[in-house]
Amino acid sequence: MSDSIDVTLGNIYAKMHKHFGPQNRWLAETPLEMMIGAILGQNSSWVNVDKALASLREAKLLEVEKILTTPLDRLADYLRPAGYYNIKAQRLRNLCQCINDLTGGNVEKFLAFDQVELREILVSVKGIGPETADSILLYAAGQPVFIVDSYTFRIFYRHQLLADSVTYYELQELFMDNLSHDVQTFHEYHALLVLVGKKFCRKSHPLCSKCPLQEYAGWVPSVEE
Repeated sequence: MSDSIDVTLGNIYAKMHKHFGPQNRWLAETPLEMMIGAILGQNSSWVNVDKALASLREAKLLEVEKILTTPLDRLADYLRPAGYYNIKAQRLRNLCQCINDLTGGNVEKFLAFDQVELREILVSVKGIGPETADSILLYAAGQPVFIVDSYTFRIFYRHQLLADSVTYYELQELFMDNLSHDVQTFHEYHALLVLVGKKFCRKSHPLCSKCPLQEYAGWVPSVEE
């Protein structure tokens, strides 16, 4: 590809935005809800995450202290719509315990930590990996951090824009080094990539010919796919 990487990334964004229009993801009501949503969103759709959040909201459990004091099995029950509810209940408890230990349960103070420090804190919490940590940084803390997920890897690999051995941090650096550090742009870019991944660049039976990024195609699906 003859374009520089920053131009290519800009063109990809423009084509997705033109095709899908502006996106609004993670429309939770509070930063804590966004943090909870980031954990519940692991291997789950936002539709199911929203159902679990609604259950927690109805039970008036959307507070750090209440999550910590609610019996784990009862907490897990409210998370059933998001799947893997027992695991996610413990991960949610781990995060809230961290918030409580560092700030006495004050979510605003927790999210006000320096970006590098906050990320180190988040990935130290059992059950929170790089993608979940970056989701919290972007959506809850409002920090300009690009989220990399499986859709990002798949789309850019299939369009021969990266090697198959690239790491999470290397792919994230590609975006961070070539896009302006604007929170809203990172919101939109990530949401648009998710849409392309779900609707066109699917793991099986991809719809390459209908993809808005077709001009970047360099990968040909096998018969099995």
